[in-house]
Amino acid sequence: MLIPLIMAGGSGTRFWPESREKNPKQYLKIVSDKSMIRMTLDRLSHLAKCEDSYVVTSSAQAVLVKRELPDLPERNIVIEPFGMNTAPAIALSALFLSRKYKGDDIMVVLPSDHVIKDTDSFIGSIHKAEALARDGYLVTFGVKPEYPATGYGYIEAGKKKIGDGLEMASFKEKPDHDKAVKLCEMGNYYWNSGMFVWRLDSILDAYRKLVPELHNVLEEISAKWDSKGLSADISAEYSKMPKLPVDIGIMEKSDRRAVIPVDYGWSDVGGWRALMDILDHDKDGNAILCESETLGSKSNYVRSKKMVALIDVEDLVIVDTPDVLLVASKDSSEKVRDIVRRLGEKGLKKYL
Repeated sequence: MLIPLIMAGGSGTRFWPESREKNPKQYLKIVSDKSMIRMTLDRLSHLAKCEDSYVVTSSAQAVLVKRELPDLPERNIVIEPFGMNTAPAIALSALFLSRKYKGDDIMVVLPSDHVIKDTDSFIGSIHKAEALARDGYLVTFGVKPEYPATGYGYIEAGKKKIGDGLEMASFKEKPDHDKAVKLCEMGNYYWNSGMFVWRLDSILDAYRKLVPELHNVLEEISAKWDSKGLSADISAEYSKMPKLPVDIGIMEKSDRRAVIPVDYGWSDVGGWRALMDILDHDKDGNAILCESETLGSKSNYVRSKKMVALIDVEDLVIVDTPDVLLVASKDSSEKVRDIVRRLGEKGLKKYL
């Protein structure tokens, strides 16, 4: 059996001012008329029934999951007391699922806020990964790079074939531009998609062997669930989890890992510029999501509920919300995170 797990605990600060603490990126309708988490669950309907699909999120976001996914059983929401990174979130979810499913059932771990244009190819890649996972491999997906991206980590694939995949040689952190160019030229480096497939017993055993301090906390949580039920407060135990990404905690250390190269129109939609790249444009390269008039303006992104006129401007991101107006150079739009940080430092929580 395939058991999809959607990770939905992120804050999405790169999409401020649309993304806020009370309504992060994954719950926004920024790509289509559906929220990103809704698009993700719909994509998974080709793999599993809704009653066998799960979401892991923080307690603060559980109400948003229920709002966007009313068809998902409430019992299928795995609650983190607070966000602690992907290794703890996945470990908690695997422990939760192990109480209902068999050890040889397959977890499919996916972020909630990615775009995949070719659903059929995506489904095919999951089934390829399933075959490897049944043999005990921890499987990830490497996206064939379209350009030398500096916003993604990279996966180095080895030469040895493993089923429909390749041995995974190493992870590389987000490179600078020159390094990214070299990685793309080598031909065996792929963007790190952050998606994983493995058997339930394989991943729990990997935590036991590779991150014993995390596994010890899992055992404490398991004992508390045994004595007080799944609704027990596990905040004290969970706070002791190491704040590790699963890439570093598990995948970098495992000797049973594989990567499947994929090319199906994937994007993690990491910010306003990345969003603009996947949207439709007018003849001048503008992506304008409102009534508008333009004169001599090219390559702009505009999101507003007002009529907007652009005159002789290029490469701008303009996002108009009821209480905040963002105007940024397209090349600098990721710096919205710095604005968010400054607002926090100044105590201007009403804008966050």
